Parts: sequence; C-alpha cells; structure tokens
Amino acid sequence: MKKFIVSLSPHVHSTDSVQRNMYGVCIALIPALLASLVFFGLGALIVLLASVIACVFFEWAIAKYILKMQRTTVCDGSAVLTGLLLGFNLPSNLPLWIIVIGALVAIGVGKMTFGGLGCNPFNPALVGRVFLLVSFPVQMTTWPVSGQLTAYTDAATAATPLAVMKEAIKAGDPSVLDKLPDAVSMLVGQTGGCLGEVSALALVIGLIYMLCRRIITWHIPVSILATVFVLSGVFHLSNPIYASPDAVLMSGGLMLGACFMATDYVTSPMTPKGQVIYGVSIGLITVIIRTFGAYPEGMSFAILIMNAFTPLINNYCKPKTFGEVTKK
Repeated sequence: MKKFIVSLSPHVHSTDSVQRNMYGVCIALIPALLASLVFFGLGALIVLLASVIACVFFEWAIAKYILKMQRTTVCDGSAVLTGLLLGFNLPSNLPLWIIVIGALVAIGVGKMTFGGLGCNPFNPALVGRVFLLVSFPVQMTTWPVSGQLTAYTDAATAATPLAVMKEAIKAGDPSVLDKLPDAVSMLVGQTGGCLGEVSALALVIGLIYMLCRRIITWHIPVSILATVFVLSGVFHLSNPIYASPDAVLMSGGLMLGACFMATDYVTSPMTPKGQVIYGVSIGLITVIIRTFGAYPEGMSFAILIMNAFTPLINNYCKPKTFGEVTKK
C-alpha cells in the first residue's frame, strides 16, 4: 500500500528550482562571456577559468572540511555563477594569485561564513571584488586595451571611459570628454574596463533572456537604469563637464550590476515596491559616487550598501496578511 504524505495548503506546483535559475543566469551571461573573449582573448579566458574553478573549489572545501556538511552545494550552480560574476568584475591582466584571493573572500567570507546559499546578506562576488579593489588598487585599476588577444599580464593599458569622465570633472574642462569612445564602440565593447562591463549590447541581450524566462522581473534593472539616466541627464544639462546620460549608461559596471548583480534573489527585496525603492537608491548612490567620490565607479559600493538595507525595505514593504483587519 502506497503511503501518501498530506500537508497544509496551498500546494504550489512550479518547475522553478535553485539549480534551474542559477544556470539560467549563467546562460544569460554567455553573450557577455563571448564578448570578453573576442575583445580580450587569452587574458579573459585565464581570468574567468581561474575565478570559476577557485570559487567551486573553495565552496566544496569549506562545506566538506570546515562546515562538515553532509551534502555540498557545488552542483547547484551558485558557485559557478559567483565565479563568473567575480571574473566579469576583474581586468583581463590580473595575476592568478590575486584572483584566487578574491574567490576565497567571495565564497569564504561573502557566502559560506553566513551559512551558504540563501543566508548571505551581501552579494558574494561583489564582496570579493571590493576586497580586491581596496587591497590591490593598482592591479585592479590597470585596464588593458581591447584587441590584445594573445596578451595576458604583459598587455598594454589605457584609460577607461569612466576615468575620462572623472578627469573631465576634476579638470572642469568639457573638452576632455572628446576622448570618450563613440557610442557604437561603447555599445559593442571596444573599450577598456572589466571583462563583463565592456559590451552593453551583450548585457542587454542577457537581460532580455532573463526577463523572457522570468528568472528576474523588470523592477530592479529598469529602476536603476532610469534613475541613473535621469540624474546624469540633469547634471549634463546643468554643466557640460558631466558626460551625457547615454555615455554614462554604457560605461563602467552599471549595466552588469543592474542586470546581474543587484537582481540577486538573496540580497534584494522581495516585493515589487521594495525592488523599485532598492533600484532607485542604487542608481542615486552610483551617480553620487561617480560624480563626487574618489572612485570613478560606484556601482559595486551602491549595491553592497543597499544589500544592507534590504531587510529594512522588506519590513517596510511587507504585504498585508490575507484577512487582516486594517487599523483606522
């Protein structure tokens, strides 16, 4: 006789799973992966492989030998995704030993310290990236010129679009912005920068894929991009030393962060209203740091700051319980 297990309703039937969604995001990153290989060649391949392998290894080792977990989460795709996102936030000439340190911090500190997947308050890849940026600022801000397909640590370097924008602001000279690449180059990816941020077009293709597959919703990426566009447009109209909003959108890690990192399930708000508040706040902080801060880029810091506020946003935007009597 077959035994039936009866539980309380409602009974939700869905094909969604952690593994399906994690690998779905990895698939969405394929256009950006191909773009990084096309523009940076060997350096991109080495950095991405090292990042993914190190993240997978550290998650397995920590789960098995430190946390003594009976079942590791290596196969659920979260470690692979963390490795890809960390690699996309690194320059293509970064030495292997620095990449391994970043992976250890991302997995060991950003994820497994808090109990593993679903328990981390901050995006693990960004924890690793910011740690490396603070610890190794020279190596993390040395950007190879695209097109050096066989070069790795010996690649020639140049200023990124964000560095040009910051130079124009510091000098108070709008003519400095003439050094910016044209819109087509920034859209396709023929500029310097981190591996995953150079091609805005590839990132948009990945975003469309995730929206069509309903892996994420539009609220966070659209609210971030709209806030940055409007605010940077206001600055540009008030003073020409500030770059145009379209150039701001396609430069730096804005598209990568808005589409793939701010939308992390664990570290972002649960309700649509909360996601919009979260996205607008990230866009606001990013523009403020880019415009007035010491760093040319502010996306990583903005996401981590708002990760800390996610519990408060969830509490503020908590949906009312069905049947609850509202107070007058």
